[in-house]
Amino acid sequence: MKKIEMQILYELAKSRKSFWELLDISHYTLRDFIETINNLYEEGSIAVDKDEVCLTDKGIKKVDQRSINFESRICEKCEGKRILFSGKFKEVLEQFEEIVKGRPTPNLEFYQGYMREYDVIARVALMQSYNDLVNKEFLLIGDDDLLSVALSLTKLPSRVLVLDVDERLGEFIKKVNRNYGLEIEFQKYNVSDPLPKTLVGNFDVFSSEPLETTSGLKAFISRGISCLRDEGVGYFGLTTAEASYKKWINIQKILTRTNCVITDIIRGFSKYPMIYGSVNYEKFITKLKFPIKKNPGIYWYKSALFRFEVLGKPKLIMKPERTLHITYIDKKEDITHPMFYFS
Repeated sequence: MKKIEMQILYELAKSRKSFWELLDISHYTLRDFIETINNLYEEGSIAVDKDEVCLTDKGIKKVDQRSINFESRICEKCEGKRILFSGKFKEVLEQFEEIVKGRPTPNLEFYQGYMREYDVIARVALMQSYNDLVNKEFLLIGDDDLLSVALSLTKLPSRVLVLDVDERLGEFIKKVNRNYGLEIEFQKYNVSDPLPKTLVGNFDVFSSEPLETTSGLKAFISRGISCLRDEGVGYFGLTTAEASYKKWINIQKILTRTNCVITDIIRGFSKYPMIYGSVNYEKFITKLKFPIKKNPGIYWYKSALFRFEVLGKPKLIMKPERTLHITYIDKKEDITHPMFYFS
């Protein structure tokens, strides 16, 4: 908790900030952030004035004032993504933004949500920079973000297959195929079920935004790796808001054991709105010890983008034909799911 405390205090030493601005720069789980900021408020190190959090005299004494003169910030142009796109990608973004307006609304049963459209295209652009698009066969396990549509709009991959439990998504993809001349494949699939034999070892690239429970992460990543060919490539997102560093290291261990090497981890690559119509993932604010206003539109929920490559042949640590037991909500680390706040 000490690291979280110092991050909050040093940010406030630079200037007053709203709760949402502080949350936006947090590197740790949301549960730990809420507990820490509540503790700082109750002990009198911070105060709230006109919806802004500020340091008290007690809080100021905890800060080494010499650090305030050393300023740094994330590149505003690329938002820290390390990738910018132009040309045809701009056209794809415009078309993609129009298409997704008719997407199915998030369903709490599947813990759904989707990233900004810009971030989807940025992922595709990063893939292109690694030559992971042209004539590649893609497997997507879960596709709330409709990455399948963005990939197919480029006309560069040779195949795009979506595995998803939500049949509404399949119907939407069929409609998009019809209207835009695309050939996205869809197969209803629950990641806890055995993998169809026809998928194992038959894809060049895998991508997913997995569940962030320990069992969910292991299932999504292991299933994806099982479907990769020799020298295959994988992409997935992982937050710190719901996934502690213990989960991060477990994922790194899984990748190592399966003969994969991490080539990139780009923090904050994908940003998510947390309110989708009637689905509200920001009810956790009721846990605060001080009042705040609703989020004015800050995308504080972000996932880091992992890219990995298989060194030679994937080493499968989980048999594809095995049925898996998956926990969908981590009650120890997750405090965003609305089910925690149902009366």
